[in-house]
Amino acid sequence: MDNKERFSNRVDTYAKYRPSYPKEAIDYLYDTAGLRQESEIADIGAGTGIFSKLLLERGSRVIAVEPNDAMREEAEKQLGGEPGFRALTGAAEATGLPDRSVDFIVCAQAFHWFDRSAAQAEFSRILKENGKAVLVWNSRLTHGTPFLEEYDRMLRTFGTDYAKVNHKNITKEILYPFFKKDKLCEARFAYRQICGLEELSGRMLSSSYTPLMGHPDYEPMMEELRGVFNRNQENGNVSLEYETELYWGEVDTAG
Repeated sequence: MDNKERFSNRVDTYAKYRPSYPKEAIDYLYDTAGLRQESEIADIGAGTGIFSKLLLERGSRVIAVEPNDAMREEAEKQLGGEPGFRALTGAAEATGLPDRSVDFIVCAQAFHWFDRSAAQAEFSRILKENGKAVLVWNSRLTHGTPFLEEYDRMLRTFGTDYAKVNHKNITKEILYPFFKKDKLCEARFAYRQICGLEELSGRMLSSSYTPLMGHPDYEPMMEELRGVFNRNQENGNVSLEYETELYWGEVDTAG
């Protein structure tokens, strides 16, 4: 499957059930990483605009660059009336933005889909002097509670290519060459998503590796999900735990 089309049939569940990001992480970007109210920020691989929304709330101007038409249209639907927001058809490897046009690039839950070498060249081209890139992931914890461990086992059982597309395949060692020498900074923040059965089902189905209705594994997966939920719920909810990871710095000139 073309990575740029993986989420075309999951836009509704993605927009409704994907987690946001902790306030502490956004505070860190503005207090420490240098984002400002007047910053021009390219949100590359912006999806449905979950991260763009948080930047707009701080008063920054955001260009949401997204290659998937359905995802981008949802972002425009959600944020099109916000001051300082615009959406463009483009990709990390070819954003369509002018040279030296943005102060910051953010990539939330997206960088692992990119062609890294091509993205590195493109980021270097569009960033202003001393501009920086910020890579963000909500990394779902897979150990620590019986629920987290059962849920992850279920995804490994039913996920079509779960291990292959997992963003945890992007290690810090892979990221080092993307940034200028000794310029990679990082920070981590705890985050929690409280889910009833509906929210947990939607969160699971927003992932590109889970079978959808019509697939032979869909009903067995949903039955197992209900079992995992019922065994672990307290007062009708379970808790998905995340570590929000931030990697940021000046991008090395590719080549």
